[in-house]
Amino acid sequence: MPKSKTEVVSFKADATLLDAMRGVANRSEFIRTAILAALDSTCPLCSGTGTLTPNQMRHWNDLASDHSVEECEDCREVRLVCSNREEK
Repeated sequence: MPKSKTEVVSFKADATLLDAMRGVANRSEFIRTAILAALDSTCPLCSGTGTLTPNQMRHWNDLASDHSVEECEDCREVRLVCSNREEK
């Protein structure tokens, strides 16, 4: 089986982040895991940019015509609610 190819990726970290990571035993594994977790939580519409392109905004407006953004009464997180569906 061929060995998987890896690349070294580096980034700048300020003193606060470096101090916070001092007690982490395997920083590389921690960073890999944190990045993968963040990528799994990325907004599926904007891909984490925080802004929508004009076409994405048009699609969002189409969806929003029968959906709303509301706060969940249980967990207080914001969620999408379909107005064509009964609440559970």
